Amino acid sequence: MSTENEGTAVPPAPSAPPVPVDAPAPSAPAAHEGSAPMAPLTPSPAGGPQGYGPAGPAAGAPGYGPAGSAGPVGSAADAAWPPPPPATPSYADAGGDSGGGWGSPHQQPAPKSGRGRGGLVAAILVAALVAGGLGGGLGYTLAKNDDNTGSTTVSASDSGGSIKRDPGTVAAVAARALPSTVTIQAESTSGEGGTGTGFVFDTQGHIVTNNHVVADAVDGGKLTATFPNGKKYDAEVVGHAQGYDVAVIKLKNAPSDLKPLTLGNSDKVAVGDSTIAIGAPFGLSNTVTTGIISAKNRPVASSDGTGSNASYMSALQTDASINPGNSGGPLLDAQGNVIGINSAIQSTGSGGLGGTSQSGSIGLGFAIPINQAKYVAQQLIKTGKPVYAKIGASVSLEDSSNGAKITDQGSGGSASVEPGGPAAKAGLKPGDVITKLDDTVIDSGPTLIGEIWTHQPGDKVTITYERGGKSRTVDLTLGSRVGDN
Repeated sequence: MSTENEGTAVPPAPSAPPVPVDAPAPSAPAAHEGSAPMAPLTPSPAGGPQGYGPAGPAAGAPGYGPAGSAGPVGSAADAAWPPPPPATPSYADAGGDSGGGWGSPHQQPAPKSGRGRGGLVAAILVAALVAGGLGGGLGYTLAKNDDNTGSTTVSASDSGGSIKRDPGTVAAVAARALPSTVTIQAESTSGEGGTGTGFVFDTQGHIVTNNHVVADAVDGGKLTATFPNGKKYDAEVVGHAQGYDVAVIKLKNAPSDLKPLTLGNSDKVAVGDSTIAIGAPFGLSNTVTTGIISAKNRPVASSDGTGSNASYMSALQTDASINPGNSGGPLLDAQGNVIGINSAIQSTGSGGLGGTSQSGSIGLGFAIPINQAKYVAQQLIKTGKPVYAKIGASVSLEDSSNGAKITDQGSGGSASVEPGGPAAKAGLKPGDVITKLDDTVIDSGPTLIGEIWTHQPGDKVTITYERGGKSRTVDLTLGSRVGDN
């Protein structure tokens, strides 16, 4: 299989690839996958009375009153404490990162019955007993100091929304960013659709999101955007770029008090930086999750599973919890600046978008760097069409670790090297294997596509390639292609 002038793919997965993370329209609430209900806690045999006092013979009345003379906790049945440690959980194979459906991460198996689950319950019981002993001692002291007090409840001097949170805290960042995020509902003319997220790009009412979030509404469908305060607006698609997986919509009758989110510099992001993701996972609007930047320049290829062309990105990888419905939402840094658009998650299932194989986050989320997304969004607002950088050559999309091979023939029987194009002018030929673009190692065709698309038409790049067993280097100027083909 080959494609022309494109490149960036996730490392191939054994089963399924990273996938976009929009969610189908919610129906009935679903249980958390990979989890099981916890067994109800039961008192330790022969334990003390209800309350905080230490247990033992002649214990005091339940509540905060003075405790009886201290005795051993529980009975001989407790001699086996502490319990044996829980079994170490095992997980399904994570797999690699290749192009494929818009599914979701692999599913964690439900806890096994027996030691693993029993250990969890036992640990909770131990914590309860320790807390009980501490509470009893505190209650006894307070009662002794003031026997006339009707209650030992202590109230905080300040609580809830009146607390002033420092600017760098997650709560403060979320408080500033949430009013400028929206939950997007897209519906096709046939009634199919899903839920995604977007954020305010400018004061004119433009909202940036993913192409796959609004795809159902492109041809005469319906779009709505709902703010956290409950205000809902109809919207229309201004432009969409399937290859970049970026789209811009515009609110109809947009309010005059819109506050665009501040855009950061994704080139300056470092592995280990804190991240904050906002979205509507599984339809739960205005959800905030946190994590770090796990990796940069991660080659990712993903599609919606319908056979359409893949989207390519040189992505920011994060372990912030991202699930179906987070698509199009902002990935923020610790200062609240947008550094990416949450777009894809690793999937080990094969059901595709909306399939039964979807599961929760496994800590492998991918975001389009905001520097690239900003350029694309501005082009869409200006002309309604995306502009792609290209080298003018078709490369193989087969899994490879050796580089991006220029195919012998292009799509539809066309020439694999475009006559008069950048690659032809640089002397590249069918069979050449591109191994580097500037200082970035190219291990496959999709990786090359994604890396090219981080550039703009007219940029000069250095291509390293192999021909006949010899490595060569050549400079070329990237060309341009308008629109999705």
